[in-house]
Order: sequence, then C-alpha cells, then structure tokens
Amino acid sequence: MMDEEVKALSRVPIFANVDVAKLKLLAFISERVVFHPGEVLCRQGEEGDTAFIILSGDCDVLVDTGQGRKKIAELGSTDIVGEIAVLFEVPRTATVVATHMTEALALSRDQMFSLLREFPDVAFDIMRVLAHRLERTTQDLAELRGRLAGETV
Repeated sequence: MMDEEVKALSRVPIFANVDVAKLKLLAFISERVVFHPGEVLCRQGEEGDTAFIILSGDCDVLVDTGQGRKKIAELGSTDIVGEIAVLFEVPRTATVVATHMTEALALSRDQMFSLLREFPDVAFDIMRVLAHRLERTTQDLAELRGRLAGETV
C-alpha cells in the first residue's frame, strides 16, 4: 500500500521534485480516505483543516453563486484540493464532490505545515499551482465580464 501511495505522490506536480524517502514520510503521516460518488470532500464556506491529494477518481468543484451552484472545474488523479483553506486559514472557497469512487490522502493543517517546514521546495511548487489557478480564474472573470457587457448593450 505504501509503495502505491509513494508512486501516486511522485506523479503529483507539487511533489515531483521530492525524493522517494520524503514521499514515504508523507505517505506515512497522511491518512488514506475513500469518497463514494456524491460524497463531499469539502464544503464552500466551512473552515478548512484538511487538504486532499487525489490518488484516483474524479471530483467536481462547485461554487455557490447568485444563480445557484455552478461547476467550475473537475479534479482527478494527482490534483490537490483544500490547500488554500489549510494554508491561509480562510473558509473553503468551493465545494468538492466525488463523481466517481475517489481515493485520496488527507493532510491536516499541522501535517501540511510540518511538510512545508521540512521541504521548502514544496512551498514554491504550491505557490506555482496557486498562481496558475489565480491566472485561470482571472481569465474566466475577464471573459465573463466581457459576455455580461455584451449582453447589456
């Protein structure tokens, strides 16, 4: 089981440069969890104390809007979710729901900070992932504003 988790972790972009011994430690300190289709990994607005590294399966990322709940992304193997709430102690920014049987490694806030202190390079990789998400969100917002401006003319 540990070797399977280490192999899966090595495919996660933010852990790509972490050596195998450190990945074994990460696999050891994390908890393997299973979500069935329809189960919620995390809920928008709630306090986030756990991040999830998806080993297998698929999830939808949903955001509550004035027009109801909207799907904004899909997650799958090697994606990490919940790290924003864990790292910055802010409410969850989205609801994540398993669409298929999903296996993940759960990392608590304490485990995440311990990992970042031990392996500072991971912090840079997480910042890179977050910057990419911010760029994508900014582009989506600009596109939406453009469409809304076109509708009001």
